[in-house]
Amino acid sequence: MALAAISLTPARPKPAGAMAGLTPCLRLAAGVLSVGVALVSYRYVARVGPIPPNIAQNRFFLPWIILHAGAAATALLCGPVQLLMPQQRHRPVIHRWLGRVYVAGCLVGGGSGLVLAAGVSTGTATQAGFACLAVLWIAVTLRGWCSARARRWADHERWMVRSFALTFAAVTLRLYLPIALAFGFEFGSAYRAIAWLCWVPNAIAAELYLKRQRSS
Repeated sequence: MALAAISLTPARPKPAGAMAGLTPCLRLAAGVLSVGVALVSYRYVARVGPIPPNIAQNRFFLPWIILHAGAAATALLCGPVQLLMPQQRHRPVIHRWLGRVYVAGCLVGGGSGLVLAAGVSTGTATQAGFACLAVLWIAVTLRGWCSARARRWADHERWMVRSFALTFAAVTLRLYLPIALAFGFEFGSAYRAIAWLCWVPNAIAAELYLKRQRSS
């Protein structure tokens, strides 16, 4: 399988998470939020619990929401282990297998997300925001995969940091929505803005982090 090529060589010196430079509190917070959102998102796969009206009104709701929620939630579970836990780099077999699962989750999640973006009911701006997220998510994850196949480990880590920043959009979206509604913003207007805000700041933060890592 092509995905089997995603690996880090056991001979690599000084194993460390790609985002080990973050403080333990930030890593813990990112991990807890990722796991929490992932577990809640699996309800779409199990078909249990309430469905937000904006999701239910998507023209391509079924079966695409099941594919998207299941795949994206799986990537959200794998990502923190791969990037935020330095100690797991001492276990290259686990890292390889989780990498395969993560990449598959991102590709399926991105592809199904692109379909769902076309079906949103809150206008073109929302569609464009989520469509750009889906395309970039697929593209940067594939770049990380190709870098691993070519054994360019530094490039692999950088692209996977970018990939997880976009994966984390599932978390930031769910943080922004209640904040926007609590401040009295109308849902449609808020959702159009959040379709961009949930991932653009994440991508910028990833680039700033990578720039700082390179300079140090």
